[in-house]
Amino acid sequence: MSHPTAPAARAWRDALVAVLAGFAVMAVVGAAGLALAGAGDLPGGAFPHVVAAVVLMAAGGSVEVTGGAGFLAGADASLSVLPLSVSLAGALTTGWLFLRPLHNRAVAGVRELLARAAPLVLLWLAALTGVALLSRQNFTVSTGDSVLGDIGEVLDAGPKVGFEAAIPASLGYGLLWILGLLLVSLLVSRRAPLPTGLVRFHAAVRPAAFAVVALLLAYVVLGIGVGLVVAGTQGHADRTLAVILLGLPNLVWPALTLGFGGAWEGKAEGPFGLPVPRVLDEVLRVTGRDSGAASDLSTIDVASLAERDSRAWWLVVLAVVLLLAAGALAAARSPAHVRPWQHALHLAVALALATLVVCLLARIQAQFGLTLLGLGDVDDLSGNVELRPLLWRTVGLAFLAGAVAGFLGALLPRRRGEPGRRTPAEQAGPAAR
Repeated sequence: MSHPTAPAARAWRDALVAVLAGFAVMAVVGAAGLALAGAGDLPGGAFPHVVAAVVLMAAGGSVEVTGGAGFLAGADASLSVLPLSVSLAGALTTGWLFLRPLHNRAVAGVRELLARAAPLVLLWLAALTGVALLSRQNFTVSTGDSVLGDIGEVLDAGPKVGFEAAIPASLGYGLLWILGLLLVSLLVSRRAPLPTGLVRFHAAVRPAAFAVVALLLAYVVLGIGVGLVVAGTQGHADRTLAVILLGLPNLVWPALTLGFGGAWEGKAEGPFGLPVPRVLDEVLRVTGRDSGAASDLSTIDVASLAERDSRAWWLVVLAVVLLLAAGALAAARSPAHVRPWQHALHLAVALALATLVVCLLARIQAQFGLTLLGLGDVDDLSGNVELRPLLWRTVGLAFLAGAVAGFLGALLPRRRGEPGRRTPAEQAGPAAR
């Protein structure tokens, strides 16, 4: 005898497994990356709290940086960066586990999908709250042999910097994060069911969405390969592996945008910097040194990188090859009746939206300033790092590149109407009409 509560119980069970697995994977990846970066040596048992903060940011949460030194000094600190390697690991795990119970038919009711998604969203926010409560720590900053250090030792008032979770903002952004993940999962998967009224949009949305996600993952895989080669041949393997585990998409996805003509701008001042290739760090630091205007930003595109290293032009070649492959993949997964201009439009919109998301997620802003008794900055402990996209140029060129790749991909020879392969609309039959 079946019980009416059985489907609901299964939904909560599956949601719990997806949430726990997602956070567990993010914690493992974040902890490994932080350990390789040297965070395991932090004093005062801070390592678990730092791991929690990284997981919180990766899951859409927000962390506020604090600092000060009593009446001796003022501190101004801020941090806005998303560890996208950790985010990607959690997203792939959670998304796959969310879709797995649904891979048995072409059509599902809206109420059924909501009954599956609602428990996962609620449990995700509950887990995010628990992680946020752990994301709190303070550190004493060593000032070396400076005057501030001498005074601080006498008065036991050394400068401190710390972080704590902004719980309301974390829950708000975390809600957007998990809802976006569930939406993308349903858009990308060809086997996941859709509500009857949306089945007719399958051919317009899913092939292009899948191709763009495959393009982004291809860049990550290539980045892992390059990173492993660099780690094995150029020393500092621990730092390179830390970048792979914490922020590889922060490098390779902007590289995709540079390859099709997009641009970013930024600067790096002070002793702090970004774990980026040397040529990019040089471009980020050149403006403040050459112009004397600390507020100016350097423009980062393929041309500015190639001025210092001609190998940057390979970014264009890589983008062309992989974009054409994405166009061919989208066309191969589409029904035969879709025309080349429709392929072009579908991939253009998908790539533009994906580029917009990359631009919003991969931007970086980090600042720490320490002022001694109101007299001026302590140069050795002050820094400012920024990296942000030229949004309209980058998204506009993404639309153009997607249109060209989609049109050319549709013209390539491909197999049509393979035996036994039907679209969800065909599988749904009369129910979809």
